[in-house]
Amino acid sequence: MKTKIAFIINPISGTGKKEDIPSLIKKGLDISIFEPEIVFTAHRCHGTELAKEFVEKGFPIVVAVGGDGTVNEVGRALIHTNTCLGIIPIGSGNGLARHLGIPMNTKKAIHQLNRSEPIFMDYGLVNNRPFFCTCGTGFDAYVSTEFAKGKKRGVMSYIEKIITGYFTYKSQNYHLQGEGIDLNSKAFVITFANASQWGNNAYIAPQASVQDGKLDISIMSNFPIIAIPTLALQLFAKTIDKDLFMTTLRSKDIKLTREESGPFHYDGEPYEEGKEISIKTIADGLKVLVNKRY
Repeated sequence: MKTKIAFIINPISGTGKKEDIPSLIKKGLDISIFEPEIVFTAHRCHGTELAKEFVEKGFPIVVAVGGDGTVNEVGRALIHTNTCLGIIPIGSGNGLARHLGIPMNTKKAIHQLNRSEPIFMDYGLVNNRPFFCTCGTGFDAYVSTEFAKGKKRGVMSYIEKIITGYFTYKSQNYHLQGEGIDLNSKAFVITFANASQWGNNAYIAPQASVQDGKLDISIMSNFPIIAIPTLALQLFAKTIDKDLFMTTLRSKDIKLTREESGPFHYDGEPYEEGKEISIKTIADGLKVLVNKRY
């Protein structure tokens, strides 16, 4: 029997056209192996609703076609089930897909599904909200909030928010506790990383693994403007963890306390969070498709 596979497409992910994706799926997918069903999301959190329906129907694979936000919506419905998550990345950052080695080219990502295999990966919880790539507070959460307010999408728009935000963002004092950690620090960015990057190959936690049962905690302290070019190069060279402005911790469970409530993000999706935040990792909670290893 053919394997039933569902594709959940977010029509507003990224910047490219989505109308051609169903035909690309039908052309690129091996129909001798798979029996596809293709649907589009219509509103926020619709991906979760659709994915739950496919789980109930017994679909072995559900593919998120979108960015990290779409992957989060679909993936949260698949945790601790027998249904495997596939990803076709068409978002702005695509952090988890990049970490897992999934091609950014849509045709290639579809073709990879034909020769893929499942692995178990960890996921995180921030105050009981699931995340699969990263979550955090500080400047990146502030930029995510400002980016979400704008009408433009894509890398250049995000970079614009980073540049303008640097001059307006104010750092907070934080207290982190857990597993031998008791740290008070004023930080520009605090990222809790299940996977290694924010997206667009910006590696905020180069050593992070989705299969080690722990989160890498990357803490960036305040830095002078002249350090920006070096920090930017290190982000893309996978060496940011070696910088003097960075502190890296590792833990299964961490409590973060900050001065004020405000912006937080999970998988790039911004929201308002309180002063006390609990973050932990759940080992082997999700099955995900990756390129087949021979």
